[in-house]
Amino acid sequence: MSENNKIRWIKDEENPQLRGWEEFYRNRWQHDKIVRSTHGVNCTGSCTWMIHVKDGIVTWEMQGLDYPSLEHGLPPYEPRGCQRGISFSWYLYSPLRVKYPYIRGALLDLWRKARVEHEDPVEAWKSLVTNPVSRARWQRARGKGGFRRASWDQVLEIMAAANVHTIKTHGPDRIAGFSPIPAMSMVSYASGARLMQLLGGISLSFYDWYCDLPSASPETWGEQTDVQESADWFNAKLLAVMGSNLNMTRTPDVHFAAEARHNGTKMYVFAPDFNQVAKYADHWVSINAGQDGAWWMAVNHVLLKEFHHEKQTPYFIDYTKKYTDAPFLVELKEQAGFFEAGQLLRANRIKKYGEIENGEWKFLMWDEEKKEPKMPMGSVGHRWGKEKGKWNLLLKDGVDGSDINPQITFLNDSAKTVPVAFDNFADANRLTRHVPVKFITTSDGSKVAVATVYDLLMAQYGVPRGLEGDYPKDYDDETKPYTPAWAEKYTGIGRTDLIKFAREWGSTAEHTNGKCTIIIGAGINHWYHANLMYRAGIHALMFCGCIGVNGGGLAHYVGQEKLA
Repeated sequence: MSENNKIRWIKDEENPQLRGWEEFYRNRWQHDKIVRSTHGVNCTGSCTWMIHVKDGIVTWEMQGLDYPSLEHGLPPYEPRGCQRGISFSWYLYSPLRVKYPYIRGALLDLWRKARVEHEDPVEAWKSLVTNPVSRARWQRARGKGGFRRASWDQVLEIMAAANVHTIKTHGPDRIAGFSPIPAMSMVSYASGARLMQLLGGISLSFYDWYCDLPSASPETWGEQTDVQESADWFNAKLLAVMGSNLNMTRTPDVHFAAEARHNGTKMYVFAPDFNQVAKYADHWVSINAGQDGAWWMAVNHVLLKEFHHEKQTPYFIDYTKKYTDAPFLVELKEQAGFFEAGQLLRANRIKKYGEIENGEWKFLMWDEEKKEPKMPMGSVGHRWGKEKGKWNLLLKDGVDGSDINPQITFLNDSAKTVPVAFDNFADANRLTRHVPVKFITTSDGSKVAVATVYDLLMAQYGVPRGLEGDYPKDYDDETKPYTPAWAEKYTGIGRTDLIKFAREWGSTAEHTNGKCTIIIGAGINHWYHANLMYRAGIHALMFCGCIGVNGGGLAHYVGQEKLA
């Protein structure tokens, strides 16, 4: 190309001295070694990071790419990481990082003065907390900043003096302490918990601090957040996301949600706002904040009516018999003209099981073949019994080993129904609904009325099965809980949308044997009645056989919860 035809704005650098500016970038990315690490401060995502180090200083970090595969057919873990992780070295060397103890200036001034006047640190602290003027001085300063750097000797002395004075004056049980979560440091957690134990104080759970323990999990299953690996989202055929903004709180795993969508999974997102995860949804349901429980209760009404009572879906009924407490017998206690549900009927209440070990903690089912109550294995009484091998879910009698075919409803096998009172907290009243019962003679000769958990649930959810009482007429009955019409005033979502979702949920679970998953998190967990919202969703999972199934289950996550 001739000089005249050169493009003016392109310049060939022919002199090496003009390329010196490139050294800045070469120096920026230089390193003398690479170290594998992760970000363990309250993040159990456990993403592997390759940390590039020069002269002992972290220069930059890069995502690791050598995760093992779970199994054939599942997407790989990569890409795994988040924006917080890739900028973590900025936090390490930030001038804003707290490296020293700080104390509010008002309290520090008061403490220094008290230490001049009192040789004993405990007496110095006492002089501050018992003086209304000085106490008010530092308490009024709260929320206004004013922190000053202090020495470790000063802050440790103040903390020790405050604890000793409190114990001497009010007792050790007035000391309550949080300890760093185990995910951050097991040593730090154990040291704090040990301190509280030695003092005789109260060791508060780190879950109390963050308010992210799904209390419904131990209430329902007796375990704590034992949920499936996030890759299992890919196996689901219907995902319902509520209170979990996956892009923000499950950043390393959110690609599984996107990949599940490519795999044909349908996704509903329930959120008052069009949040980041809503962009993945087939349907964004703009439910009113905090009303997820009302939604799921009405969904369960539809599931029980159509898929259990009317259709009697074989997979659902069989799952309910084997893996839920629906067949257990509940004692009904008579009040003034009606009955109330009491406890599960204890096995040692009847003669056949009167002398068994831990009989107060073993329960009864009605055997459909023998037409009599039987005691299945697997109750808590079997867990702690001397005889081993009976803490399982085998449907066999715990004494003679005979098979049990649980009868989950007495609807077509009982000539007797009784009115049972149910609390309706939405309207602060009680509803009376008839429930089919049987009468069992106990070892002391008395007769007690019993109903199955299943029949009581049918009545609680207001499923009309031709029985007397305050049952709703149909789905459009707005006056009776938990119909689709009733839910509208709480959720802000129309009954047609709710019925459509419930039918899709039930149909998907029926055709896939339970591949429906609820992804749930802190957006629900921080409500006062979070456990009830969780349990309403758990019911939908259990009614449709979704727990313990690949692609199904309650996927609770707050922060980064799981990595296999």
